[in-house]
Amino acid sequence: MRRTERSSGGALLIAALCACSALSLQWTPAEAANVLALQSIAGKSHWNVMRALLRALTDRGHTVTAFTPFLDGDRDGYAEVDVSGDLEVRVGLNVSQFDGVQSTPIIIKYVVNATRAGCSAVFEHPRMREMFDGRSRPFDVLVVGALWLDCVSYAANVLRVPAVYVVPSPIVTYSERSFFGHVPNPAAVSNVLFSRAVPAAFADRFANALQMAYGSWTLWREERRHRQIRPLASDAVVDLVKPSVTFTNTHFITEPPRPLSPDVVQIGGIHLAPPGPLPKDILEFIDDAPHGVIYFTLGSVVLMSSLPEDVLSVFRECFSQIPQKVLWKYEGDMKDKPKNVMIRKWFPQRDILLHPNMKLFISHGGISGVYETVDAGVPVLGFPIFYDQPRNIDNLVSAGMAISMDLNFVTKDKLLDAILQIVNDEKYRQNAKIASERFKDRPMSPADSVVYWTEYVLRHNGAPHLKSHALNLTWYQYFLVDVIITLLFFAFIILFIIYYLLKMIYKHYLKYAHNGKAKCE
Repeated sequence: MRRTERSSGGALLIAALCACSALSLQWTPAEAANVLALQSIAGKSHWNVMRALLRALTDRGHTVTAFTPFLDGDRDGYAEVDVSGDLEVRVGLNVSQFDGVQSTPIIIKYVVNATRAGCSAVFEHPRMREMFDGRSRPFDVLVVGALWLDCVSYAANVLRVPAVYVVPSPIVTYSERSFFGHVPNPAAVSNVLFSRAVPAAFADRFANALQMAYGSWTLWREERRHRQIRPLASDAVVDLVKPSVTFTNTHFITEPPRPLSPDVVQIGGIHLAPPGPLPKDILEFIDDAPHGVIYFTLGSVVLMSSLPEDVLSVFRECFSQIPQKVLWKYEGDMKDKPKNVMIRKWFPQRDILLHPNMKLFISHGGISGVYETVDAGVPVLGFPIFYDQPRNIDNLVSAGMAISMDLNFVTKDKLLDAILQIVNDEKYRQNAKIASERFKDRPMSPADSVVYWTEYVLRHNGAPHLKSHALNLTWYQYFLVDVIITLLFFAFIILFIIYYLLKMIYKHYLKYAHNGKAKCE
């Protein structure tokens, strides 16, 4: 009896200790904070990431005031300031408009101009001026959509609050030195504008290093030119607030493993919402497809109808010869539309990709769509157009779940072969399922990561201990130029001493040899 009592008492003691340990391991939530959010980049896909992040914060009980050109409507704990009239929202562009923006300098010029124009528009807004003048409720933290420039953190300097960056695209290698203090190694990390996922071969490493150097110089030159033409208030600030934490729309499935400092948190896929029911006509179309369904889109930015007629005819002819049904995101009417094709100006992409009858996703490789197809485990036929899309598709090719093609050189035979290869070769679907499992296997959801790290910054007064010491170094200190010069100086002194000693030895030797010769004579 006593042994039983002792055993039960010991079990209770162990259970109590375990409970205490579990409680001690849980992080303490921060009090409800007043969050100021700035979306200075007028990109819908960029806003989707920010919107999901802000939703996670308001669901946790924090109050958010958001400056945005994309209005979702106020709700409990969330208020919007409309800046759509001040920012250029570009939607539905002609595909020919992308022909001239493939080169690195043109992309950099566009990004610098758009970013600085966005910063100017937001910071000159009357509501923002009220906040800067202290005529509104004080804020606890600034959350900003950041791309390539630091001007977005100017509000953190004025309001004296920590800054949290949200990078909606893969990490921008040109700005990592400014944001985090470190420069990515071009031998192992592909530039955001490089077409390959990993610079494996010598030619890739060589081209990636050149593009990294050329792009960094072009970015510096372009920003300097803008500072001279139209200076911003942020240009006068010597030490802009650096981000306490940066949330990046990345995941190692679409961003190969690489060194990251503790203040960089990957939240790729945060925009993925729970699936909803499909419209009746689309559901019937998909269900009544014994050979499966293919979904084709070039995203929300490019007008599908703007493709050249010869390219459109290639897709029409190819689709008419395959047994699968095709959902084709297309604006307006289509002549000679194949019978197995349904066209719509808009499709519920996320819900369609999750349907078990999906066989293939034909996509341009936008990062939002990439996460949706990876989450659904659907293989991809990629037609990347610009910016990070070639790199995104190449990551899926490396994962064995995709084939990449050039839209400018597509033919019916090449397209048909690629579609049949992916649909009929089970390895593409198996690799897509493996990628999906890895993508979903996380210690916490992206939304939980956002809440935890934002509150961590609040709890620890901006968390300065997360920032790398490299931010305190000048460029010549970071690249050890001063150390190298010092080593070269000492090497020069040592070589000079050796040279002087050898010269003296040689001189004395000649003198000794000359005296010996004179004695012999």
